[in-house]
Amino acid sequence: MIDITKIKGIIFDYGGTIDSNGKHWAEVLWEAYVENNVPVTKEQFREAYVYAERYLATNRVIEPEDNFHALLKKKVNLQISYLVDNGSLDRDEKINNYRLDISDQCYNFVRRLIKEETSILTQLKQKYPMVLVSNFYGNVQAVLGDFDLLKYFDQIIESAVVGVRKPDPAIFGLGVEALNMPAQNIVVIGDSYAKDIVPAEKNGCLTIWLKGPGWEKDDDNATADVVITDFMELKTVFGLK
Repeated sequence: MIDITKIKGIIFDYGGTIDSNGKHWAEVLWEAYVENNVPVTKEQFREAYVYAERYLATNRVIEPEDNFHALLKKKVNLQISYLVDNGSLDRDEKINNYRLDISDQCYNFVRRLIKEETSILTQLKQKYPMVLVSNFYGNVQAVLGDFDLLKYFDQIIESAVVGVRKPDPAIFGLGVEALNMPAQNIVVIGDSYAKDIVPAEKNGCLTIWLKGPGWEKDDDNATADVVITDFMELKTVFGLK
């Protein structure tokens, strides 16, 4: 467990942590595919997901002003187009419905989740300076603004802006610099063991791992100073109301 009295600042991850409560976004999207009766297998979806993520990483599709709904529509469009072009999905009148319904469902899922989390974020912000460190597409400011989350963070460090991506420990080093305090007084809260917990520990930070359904199986020995399975457990960890 963490000695809370040692904590003077917080670094939050965003994607997978604040916006999906520890569930990898591939799993969130797959659930939407299933609920909207898209006739593809999970393996076919996984291929489309990987294709879309790689495409977005190397092509300017996401614009700085895109909020999360706009991002989702572009991401799902790439996935569906891949599935059609690959022969995994028939091109018919349902295609546009799939694109819109999946995007809407995932966006509303995030909006509901963040609404529940704001009481914790508000209380933490009253007690600690907070910095966001995120692998994102260059539009995280627009995403946070749409969800009214900008007010919680003193600084935002986004991979597409600073040119460093997790799991490179250097991006967390920038977070430590932004908080301007010893790393041992900073706790990093994230959902990925490999991309959040390991590089945070390399910087000397304390760690809280929000462990949820992931993309890959974690090492059986993977752990952190505190392991939780629900964002709302932060209330207990920090002794909040």
